[in-house]
Amino acid sequence: MTSSVEEKSAGSGEAGHCGRDVRSDLHVAIEARDSGGLEITMQSRVAPYYGESIVAQSRQVLDVLGIKHARIELRDEGALPFVISARIETAARRAGLGLGRKASPEKLALPEPSPRDRLRRSRLYLPGSEPKYFINAALHGPDAIILDLEDSVHHAEKDAARILVRNTLRAVDFGKCERMVRINQLPLGLEDLAEIVPESPDLLLLPKAELPEQIAETDRMIGELKGRYGITRPIWLMPILESALGIENASALVQASKNVVALTIGLEDYTADLGVAKTVEGRESLYARSRLVNTARALGVQAIDSVFGDVGDMDGLRRWAESSRALGFEGMGCIHPGQIPVIHEAFAPSQAENEKALKIVAAFEEAQQRGLGVVSLGSKMIDPPVVQRAQKLVELAKRMGAAGKRL
Repeated sequence: MTSSVEEKSAGSGEAGHCGRDVRSDLHVAIEARDSGGLEITMQSRVAPYYGESIVAQSRQVLDVLGIKHARIELRDEGALPFVISARIETAARRAGLGLGRKASPEKLALPEPSPRDRLRRSRLYLPGSEPKYFINAALHGPDAIILDLEDSVHHAEKDAARILVRNTLRAVDFGKCERMVRINQLPLGLEDLAEIVPESPDLLLLPKAELPEQIAETDRMIGELKGRYGITRPIWLMPILESALGIENASALVQASKNVVALTIGLEDYTADLGVAKTVEGRESLYARSRLVNTARALGVQAIDSVFGDVGDMDGLRRWAESSRALGFEGMGCIHPGQIPVIHEAFAPSQAENEKALKIVAAFEEAQQRGLGVVSLGSKMIDPPVVQRAQKLVELAKRMGAAGKRL
């Protein structure tokens, strides 16, 4: 497979991928010239159908970037227009051309702003450098899509992924999914913010969060960019705790910004920091995960668990997710669409739980109507905390569309 490189030589650059196993991408090679106009050559399996439109779009993008003289080679693997624009812009930048300009696709209407406490049972990670995953991701029904700029992207492809994710936020309809982006660790993450924030993502994940200053600096730059671009809708934050220091500073991290709505944990990095092996039972991370849940609950934000890395072990995933819910987590990450229904089922109240909660709530409402200070269900007295827990469970079941049954 041919892949992009950061820069071939002065005045030339490449971007994108091509080859037998590549889908929905475009490889672009640009060589600047002093004269002679634009010379564009293209290879594509769909050239008889879309060749002219691909070349026409390429000329339009080059014009927006102010490139008048260059030799451009395109090898198309079924790229959609927002990918074509991103790959040409990246190759141009790597060639030292079109700097300070953007070839952004037409912007779709933004969805409704994401509520602070919306359901976040599942969030599906998509590598920010792989456009083949973007278009159909919402069809799998996760609560959130994460366009990842961090661990899943090679360091030489960070610039390309940043532009591709920017275009994706503008041009791809993710339906009811919350639109999340995981940026890189600061200071590289500040470059991500400059490209991503103008496109109004719903939530940003902040990796390897350890110090409140990291959260505050990120929040400060987001606010500055929102002001510059006239953005009034919220952009929420979810710090990822991936070290012992991050866990110990969990409370300070949440309080560093009013825009923090959830905490999550990265177990691969956390266990590496401890110098222990990560196990399927999770004994080595029980303290960290319990402390995260307690901190989140105390400060009024959501606790979201890590991913389960073995995509072939659905029974193991179910056990982990059920244990996660029992600890107090409200959701977890996933790295494969097949994990989503298992996670949703594990985090949904069971039929027995829901029926019992409904009875408790009904008994409480009856006692309220009768002016009674004591709630009883049959011969058993029901304490106020039990009523509160039942009310929360019934509300959760309604939000999940799971009243009276598991999803």
